[in-house]
Amino acid sequence: MNNYETMLELSNEVEEEISPIFKQIDKTCEINSTKVIEAFQKCNLQTSHFNTSTGYGIDEPGRNKIEEIYAEVFKAEDALVRTQFISGTHALSVALSGILRPQDTMLSISGAPYDTLQTIIGIGKEKSKSSLIEAYGIKYEQIELVENEFDTKKIVERLEKNDVKLVEIQRSRGYSSRKSLTIKKIEEIIKAIRNVNKTAIIMVDNCYGELVEEKEPIEVGADLAVGSLMKNLGGGIATSGGYIVGKKNLVELCAERLTAPGIGKEIGPSLNQNTNLLKGLFFAPSVVASSLKTAVYASRLLEKLGYKVDPLYNEPRTDIVQTICMGSAEDLVEFCQGIQAGSPIDSNVLPEPGEMGGYEDKVIMAAGTFTEGSTIELSCDGPLREPYNAYMQGGLTYPYGKYGILKACKRLKRKEG
Repeated sequence: MNNYETMLELSNEVEEEISPIFKQIDKTCEINSTKVIEAFQKCNLQTSHFNTSTGYGIDEPGRNKIEEIYAEVFKAEDALVRTQFISGTHALSVALSGILRPQDTMLSISGAPYDTLQTIIGIGKEKSKSSLIEAYGIKYEQIELVENEFDTKKIVERLEKNDVKLVEIQRSRGYSSRKSLTIKKIEEIIKAIRNVNKTAIIMVDNCYGELVEEKEPIEVGADLAVGSLMKNLGGGIATSGGYIVGKKNLVELCAERLTAPGIGKEIGPSLNQNTNLLKGLFFAPSVVASSLKTAVYASRLLEKLGYKVDPLYNEPRTDIVQTICMGSAEDLVEFCQGIQAGSPIDSNVLPEPGEMGGYEDKVIMAAGTFTEGSTIELSCDGPLREPYNAYMQGGLTYPYGKYGILKACKRLKRKEG
């Protein structure tokens, strides 16, 4: 029997094992789909809201309606949803620089944040004169996770002093080996914080986590949540953008940083994107479910091929990221090139590791996507550093995701053979 037939047999075996997990994913998808469509109805979305604006986009009805819907979906007081956000990193940068003032203290309680956010803060190897520390004199502290759990004792002791302006929680693992943080764990630590400190602003980096669970961070006490529309909530349809949701006064501060003081949310042209943003959100629960199914499939298949994976296929998930420890730079590159080969666009391209702004190490990124850099479409990337983890995410539909994973695995097996 050849490698191709062996891989198909293994794939069929995997799909039998993971079918109960798919039923759980479908149940969550139904709950979140109901949440989204009821928000559309409650906010009275009309055909006229698809109309666009250019120039200043002063008080545009369609843009305002999108932000009203986002606030309803997240159970937040207000929302800032703009195509002018280039990425999740940009949205996070706007949020932090909008809220923090010179000599304020920012405390990360989930260890070191994502590589690009380290550059924004000013704690990474790559230095910028525009970082929060360098340009504004922001003070930064962090408390490490202990065995993938919040260090509640240390966090509570630090926040009893009442001199921390902003507490940052990164829900997803980023380029670290730790596990992503569930909504339940976030809820528990927020309750512990509020027992000793009522004033610190709690902000959650929600990238990759939207609509994976039944609740979002605002619903469990966070003051602000931030993310990208080229990930979960864009549904593979939004071609740019990001969001900030939460307390009205905080969202307004962020809006004044994005536009200008005294103007805030009032301006911002939608540039023909209203339909894309609304349709993307409409499809998002289903697309997130497809991404989760793709991740579960990849987890079990790669585990059976001898790779260390996290999460395991039957572990609870709070984001769409699947980590595969490739063990060597060669296998990491080979797997990413296989994902690229299974993509609908640029499938003939061989991605290679390279320097990227905001990252300390060379990074390989594979994504033959309809929207450049869209990680809700099947993509895989990773820094060239030990233990050479591949960070895979996305899959607009499960069959397309499965196809891409099989393509990548066959490439690895071909190399072994």
